[in-house]
Amino acid sequence: MLTAEQLLAAQKANLETMFSLGQKAFEGVEKLVELNLQTAKTTMDEVAEHTKAMMAVKDAQELVALQSSLLQPVAEKAAAYSRHIYDIATSTGSEVTKLAEGQLADAQKKVMSVVDNAVKNAPAGTENAVVLVKSAVAAANNAFDSVQKAAKQAADVAEANFQAMTNTAVKASQAATKARKSA
Repeated sequence: MLTAEQLLAAQKANLETMFSLGQKAFEGVEKLVELNLQTAKTTMDEVAEHTKAMMAVKDAQELVALQSSLLQPVAEKAAAYSRHIYDIATSTGSEVTKLAEGQLADAQKKVMSVVDNAVKNAPAGTENAVVLVKSAVAAANNAFDSVQKAAKQAADVAEANFQAMTNTAVKASQAATKARKSA
């Protein structure tokens, strides 16, 4: 049976976890805002430079060369921007997951403690029920561990695919730029 002190401690731990999760989410949003502000500032500076360069163009051939020289950096910057967003999202998700895993591990320990106490105080003749409860708790823990491992593997595959896509896009942009220059 849970005491008032145990319930109060559990409530306090839950509040601390909620505030920690909120803080981690806010830090992730803060990083995204910072990235977007820096990107906007850089983009404005580049637009000004590109506009000046376009105004200085004297003929169509020079215009084509200027446009070709601008395409590759734009693709690379877009890929870098996407990578930054992905890194912020995965970092924030990882921190939230660590907090949640810590809370889950603590909850699992508490459940096992309650089960162990119940086993010690179980009346004679309830051994089968005790074994069944322990088996159910162990099965739930194993199932959660399996889901966690599968989710991590899926995240690893997604990250590898994202990296491959980014590299392919940058290489395609570079190849297109080289083809335009040689034409």
